[in-house]
Amino acid sequence: MSQPANAAPDSDDALLRTTGLTRHFRLGGLLSRRMLHAVDDLNLVIHEREIVALVGESGSGKTTVARLLAMLYPPTRGTIHYRGRSVHRLRSRKDVLWYRGEVPMVFQDPYSAMNPVFRVSHGVMRNLKLHRRDLDSAQRHEEAERVFDVVGLNPAGDMLRKFPYEMSGGQRQRVGFAQALAVRPKLILADEPVSMLDVSIRAGILNMMASLRADEGASILYITHDIASARYVADRIVVMYAGYAVEQGPTEVVLSRPKHPYTQLLLSAVPDPREKAAPVSADSGEPPRVIDPGDGCRFRQRCPYAIDECARVTPLLRSMGPGHDAACHVAVADAEDHRGEGFGPISSVAKGTDTVA
Repeated sequence: MSQPANAAPDSDDALLRTTGLTRHFRLGGLLSRRMLHAVDDLNLVIHEREIVALVGESGSGKTTVARLLAMLYPPTRGTIHYRGRSVHRLRSRKDVLWYRGEVPMVFQDPYSAMNPVFRVSHGVMRNLKLHRRDLDSAQRHEEAERVFDVVGLNPAGDMLRKFPYEMSGGQRQRVGFAQALAVRPKLILADEPVSMLDVSIRAGILNMMASLRADEGASILYITHDIASARYVADRIVVMYAGYAVEQGPTEVVLSRPKHPYTQLLLSAVPDPREKAAPVSADSGEPPRVIDPGDGCRFRQRCPYAIDECARVTPLLRSMGPGHDAACHVAVADAEDHRGEGFGPISSVAKGTDTVA
């Protein structure tokens, strides 16, 4: 489906850009003032032919971001611009179909994502009929065979006629990507696409995602809690904690020189096969408060480096180096103390009146 005629020209080279994207959910009745802060002030940029990993633990707001970008949730405030056009202003059915055809979503659970009554080709054929009306019946069948072949499902082996119960979890997830590819997407929102799959077949799905970027020209927002798989496939990483983006930058830079304590915690939880099994150093403190959280860093209760300012002022993303940002008072102070010497791990800092080693 072509871009609407009244679409504005791109203002920069970003395929998708969010500014101050926020989503809050009201808890309780209509008179309740309690608000769950799922996402707060997210500034996200995705370029063409780029894989961006959105990383964080469960409850950090990753899936809410995907649902906001897929227009399943309206934002509480903030903007989403796609190819220079405000998504909020897409009103007509034609414009919404155009956007959802260019930005489809692949869901986490391959077992519930498909209707067991229909054959696995049903979703692909339905997308083709809905979004690519220039194709006749024979052309739709040819295109369905093509996208099945692209995602590694052999259409010659009667794959198109199978029912979901006849396929493995990995095959079902590939069908999900085939459904997305059928509409010739520019950006695929992949919400934890390998989290429910066996470890032995995760690499195949990740390799397929990389090939979709290379061969089909699709960008991918890869949502995951597995920072190791993000390193394997992503160009850039955005780390989220309790609704905030706390660190972002090129994958190797962020993972080799993490500045935020939460990023360091995620990396410490990744097992090293070169070392003997050892207990992962557990983080301490309370879980993040996301219901009416107030000011201050939301990671401070678990942070070994927290200082008094962390309880008073919400840290904003600050530059730690070229293309590398972190939202941490301690990281900023550490970077300023070592300006010109390069950026290393966060050093010992004062915690109140005590020094934390």
